[in-house]
Amino acid sequence: MKHLFLTFVFAVGFAVSMFAQQFGMSAEIRPRYETKHGYKSLLATNADGSNFISQRTRLNFDFKNEKLKIRLSMQNVRVWGDVSTLSANDNANSLHEAWAEVNLNSKLSLKLGRQEIVYDDHRIFGNVGWAQQARSHDAFIFKYLPNKNNRLDVGFALNSDSQAGVDNLYSNVAGYKTFQYAWYHGKFNQLGLSFLLLNTGIEYLDTASDQKVDYFQTIGPRFTYKKDKLNANAALYFQTGKVTDIKVNAMYYAANLGYKVSDVFKIGVGYEYLSGKDMDDTNADINTFAPLFGTNHKFNGWMDYFYVGFGNATGLQDINATFAYNKNKFSAKLIPHLFSAAANVYNGSDKMDANLGTEIDFTLGYKIAKDIKLNAGYSKMMGTDTMEVIKGGDKDENSSWAWIMFTFKPNLFKHTVK
Repeated sequence: MKHLFLTFVFAVGFAVSMFAQQFGMSAEIRPRYETKHGYKSLLATNADGSNFISQRTRLNFDFKNEKLKIRLSMQNVRVWGDVSTLSANDNANSLHEAWAEVNLNSKLSLKLGRQEIVYDDHRIFGNVGWAQQARSHDAFIFKYLPNKNNRLDVGFALNSDSQAGVDNLYSNVAGYKTFQYAWYHGKFNQLGLSFLLLNTGIEYLDTASDQKVDYFQTIGPRFTYKKDKLNANAALYFQTGKVTDIKVNAMYYAANLGYKVSDVFKIGVGYEYLSGKDMDDTNADINTFAPLFGTNHKFNGWMDYFYVGFGNATGLQDINATFAYNKNKFSAKLIPHLFSAAANVYNGSDKMDANLGTEIDFTLGYKIAKDIKLNAGYSKMMGTDTMEVIKGGDKDENSSWAWIMFTFKPNLFKHTVK
């Protein structure tokens, strides 16, 4: 496999040097130390936290000419020490991206293969860049850009476990059997409008042990506004349809307001609502909004108590603020969150207060050189009795998380033939 890959790389490099307009090679090495002490859930009484170093390593190959773009991204994700120092094998390798995009004309293009899909603020489609492995899809995307202010993407995906000659039940390892979507984005002076229509199919065995695919839809707009020092955005999404023969009826809405106080200091406030289901509700309908393929680490606190891996059946309300400083090579950000359940929570027969607790996230960044960044952060969760009911653990234990990360992203090679 290694020899085949090297042969392919040299062959592509030779062909590109002879005929292509542009060929590039870049890399990323991103080691990150973390100390987790109540991450994702409140720490259990007298439990110890963990300490480890993980690392993302990528090698990217890019090719571009007038008609064609190709990207290959080889990835290795590991925890330091998970492979023996004498190991001859490494199962941590993967192909993060492998796609080709062809320009049919100045307005139309087709993109096929393993690729990141990112739209708007990453809430429904995101690349989950914080996670060392990140997210990519096997998909086909049709892109239409009639002018610089309007864009329409239409995407398709169909997943299977093998090339078997019979229709085997898909394991849903990708999280879905199939999806189809249309995403529109337009710019109108200071206003921006996006609209998403996403149809997601989940395969399962019904009561008669027959294979079946149920579809549920995510539909809604997102608005942005920016003028002078002020910026704002708002979004509203509905989910309907069926999953494993259960009706879906859920919703999401959010609004954020930001203001640039000076050239180096910004502030913002925001509110987000994701519907949930009352704990005493015996109706089988799914009322919990699923953010699907979004970069969930970006939202609702960096300690990932909510929606990373989904869950959170009672939904969520998140009131937050942002204080950001950025000057020269240095940056800092402070984000407090006030969390509460969006549906009723019960401890036995006792109805709990909706307040789940407060999380404070703090991060620092420094650009050491053009291709080298240093980032660090500290977060603390101050949970409540209601958080204990939902997430488990002990609210009186110190639930905190700290990390430090180096990111090296050099461009190794770039060759252009005119």
